[in-house]
Amino acid sequence: MEYSHKDAELVKQPIGYWTWAANKTLMAYVRGRLAAIGITQPQWWVLHQAVHSEIGVTREEAISAHQADLDVGAGLAPDVDLLVERKLLVPDADGRLRITDEGRALHQRAAETQQASRRHVHAGVSDEEYLVTLKVLQRMIHDAGGDVSPA
Repeated sequence: MEYSHKDAELVKQPIGYWTWAANKTLMAYVRGRLAAIGITQPQWWVLHQAVHSEIGVTREEAISAHQADLDVGAGLAPDVDLLVERKLLVPDADGRLRITDEGRALHQRAAETQQASRRHVHAGVSDEEYLVTLKVLQRMIHDAGGDVSPA
């Protein structure tokens, strides 16, 4: 791979620009791959939550569980509604949303798509390099006053 700058110049580059560029590029890649199979990333998050719940989830639980996910928050409501409209989730007598067989099938396809996307994006990046990258980013977030504690 050819890098944008020589090492002596690259080390002087602003982290904010490169984290923004990485986020923008990676989000477009992941969201494009999911769109190709008929689902958005926020919808994937909700299906993932529902498939792992024996009692289903309420609309409010689905939204609140993702308040901090990439600034989606309350904007997730239309995605939840669309999953119900598409009959991928159905409300039970108590109003809890349960995943349908069609929803499970799409969830499985999305999970496979996500795994393939991860393999593609991580190609040539060792687990050690990835771990160091995440720890450096978390340290910088912490140093700038951000919260990196587990959600």
